[in-house]
Amino acid sequence: MTAPIRVLVCDDQALIRTGFATIIGAQPDLEVMGECGDGRAAVDLAERLRPDVVVMDVRMPVLDGIKATRLLAGAGVAQPVKVLVVTTFNLDEYVYEALRAGASGFLLKDAPPAQLLHGIRTVASGAALLAPEVTRQLVGRYAARIRPAEGIPDDVGLTPREMEVLRLIADGLSNSEIAAALVISQETVKTYVSRILTKLDLRDRVQAVVYAYRAGLVT
Repeated sequence: MTAPIRVLVCDDQALIRTGFATIIGAQPDLEVMGECGDGRAAVDLAERLRPDVVVMDVRMPVLDGIKATRLLAGAGVAQPVKVLVVTTFNLDEYVYEALRAGASGFLLKDAPPAQLLHGIRTVASGAALLAPEVTRQLVGRYAARIRPAEGIPDDVGLTPREMEVLRLIADGLSNSEIAAALVISQETVKTYVSRILTKLDLRDRVQAVVYAYRAGLVT
């Protein structure tokens, strides 16, 4: 049998933390390794227990979820842990910063249980969880604030078509929507996405969106 996905739940609200743990623990392919109520405890527990996924709140005492995410999954971390940020929509600026810090995806706290479970499984598999409909509202709102002036480097080696796909990813389009927009197959879109990530040395689709906004490819 395949070993269950090991999950650490971190949220400073006990009711939400317990609710998440109950939902996750009821699944045969998921296992709750621990619970905690602040980012510092999340980092300590994750380093000791080595979960497959940390479900992380953003605004918490002692150490917030953004700083905790950076310590667990940020650039230069020798053994990064996959982090799924779960927060309320009015904290969307913080969620963007969490994605920059290394989170593999995010969900809203009012998402149905099935979406939470899907998110954990998606992130554990190594894929990124970036809901297109949320991306358009979430990241786009802060584009002007986070985009530097230098733009995209000239030597990244993206073809015009790859650049077009990257812009559509940053606009929040799914692979099927990109395929329809460019009149190509979804498999071809997947190939382009893979090439983009390789050429830009990005981990996943989340980092591609962050890169595109910071490079000024999306307005």
